[in-house]
Amino acid sequence: MKLIIHDLDEEEFKNIFSEPDEDVVLIGNSGEILNCIGCFGCWIKTPGKCIIRDQYGDMGELLARCEEARIISRCCYGGYSPFVKNVLDRSIPYLHPYFKIKNGEMHHKQRYDKILKLKVGFYGECISEDEKRTAEELVRANAVNLYAQVQGVRFVKTPDELGGR
Repeated sequence: MKLIIHDLDEEEFKNIFSEPDEDVVLIGNSGEILNCIGCFGCWIKTPGKCIIRDQYGDMGELLARCEEARIISRCCYGGYSPFVKNVLDRSIPYLHPYFKIKNGEMHHKQRYDKILKLKVGFYGECISEDEKRTAEELVRANAVNLYAQVQGVRFVKTPDELGGR
């Protein structure tokens, strides 16, 4: 399965991307997303599932089921858009609450025995070189945390330049 997390409105996404295959799950800003409240419920009370039961409460499970995650986001000061950042925050059930040292740094232990493929496309009219560097570092850090392999990071002016890839 392939997971696409994006911040485009539904009509814009449909105009840019062809109809997704059956094995593609789209996570878009189609409803109110509640913020992670840092309660640790996804680790203690309902392991692997967020206790906030909105349409984004199963992000950990979705990441566990997919082979590839693709993120499409407006570049905001070298980071993800608020919506995409919130979806990633709500994905923390994908990991264990326990820690391990990895590459000399402390990280959460892996809950699922898999390596996720990660592709990220940032869009924005005036993305500076500093923002690009920051975004690339962020994606690499996310990959370490999510036990993922970065397959590519792209920067474009408009989302339609990411279409179909």
